[in-house]
Amino acid sequence: MFYIGKHPFNTTSRQPIAECAPPVWPERMAELAHQARHPALRAFYQAGAVAPNTAIAQAPLLAMDFETTGTDARRDDIVSIGLVPMTLQRIHLRHGRHWLLKPRAVLRDESVVIHGITHSEVEKAPDLNALFITLLELMAGKVLVVHHRGIERQFLDAALQRRIGEGITFPCIDTLALEARQHRHRPVSLAARLFSRRPRVSLRLPESRTRYNLPRYPAHNALTDALACAELLQAQVAHHFSADTPVEALWC
Repeated sequence: MFYIGKHPFNTTSRQPIAECAPPVWPERMAELAHQARHPALRAFYQAGAVAPNTAIAQAPLLAMDFETTGTDARRDDIVSIGLVPMTLQRIHLRHGRHWLLKPRAVLRDESVVIHGITHSEVEKAPDLNALFITLLELMAGKVLVVHHRGIERQFLDAALQRRIGEGITFPCIDTLALEARQHRHRPVSLAARLFSRRPRVSLRLPESRTRYNLPRYPAHNALTDALACAELLQAQVAHHFSADTPVEALWC
């Protein structure tokens, strides 16, 4: 049994982790470039994606994490973004970016307790409108690395829909999905089979990192979580894949 999500109010979810069936991303990005109306979105898609057979060691990667007002992209919004450029060999933390944003949704008290971003802080912060062009420029041509694509991909899509009337999609490597893949295929003990039980496995970011003996960082800071996600991917590739693994085996 899997426990998913990086937010504490998601940790008891028992939703199945779907196997990823990605599109051919270079073709999909070219198609979306023809459809996009906003110049910044069109430029993002025109930057394209690496060929699916590109070795993960050669792929330009960007770890990304959001903190939000809640977990429902349809009604909640982004309050902070963390970005960390990386490759399989190196994490470029000095080039990382961290923004606080003023959401277009109510910042509920339970969310403040989780990420510590207060109402007074977001009141002084800019709307995503002021930053999304810079964000897209930093994302362009990269394979995004996230922990639970249902947060970053869905929230950015919904946030842009509200602001420019167009959503977004992009290739990403989901470290949560990679971890789920390993545990789904792991042999079950005789005792578990006899009692028709599977061991409970948390796929949250801190617990996933613990399985690779990675250090524990304070959770729910977007920049720190992006760094944590970057390190987790490096560990997952080292343990379960190889530097020559094509990105099409990892992205979604």
